[in-house]
Amino acid sequence: MHLPEEGSLMRIFIGEADRHEGKPLYEWIVLQACAQGIAGATVLRGIMGFGANTRVIHTFKIECLSEDLPIVVEIIDTKEKLETFLDLIDPHIKAGMVTLEKAEIKFYRANKN
Repeated sequence: MHLPEEGSLMRIFIGEADRHEGKPLYEWIVLQACAQGIAGATVLRGIMGFGANTRVIHTFKIECLSEDLPIVVEIIDTKEKLETFLDLIDPHIKAGMVTLEKAEIKFYRANKN
């Protein structure tokens, strides 16, 4: 797959406890991205955060271990493909935030072994 130098980065901010049909929402999003031929996706687990749904700080500290830590799904591709992908996943994200920004792609290559 070839990506142009001008790409886009989508960030999806959700909670670890968010679900879609019984499985983690972040997992469903990544599987959908793969099925749609998106260039790449990464899931990052936050150690602290809060959002629109609650003003309670969720943290990974032992004394107050949260069961709903922040999750960020980063997805890279062209702006057009990401906007189409957003139309697919939007109805399934009940709470959270999605951002889209320009990304300068220096290279995108696979191991040739």
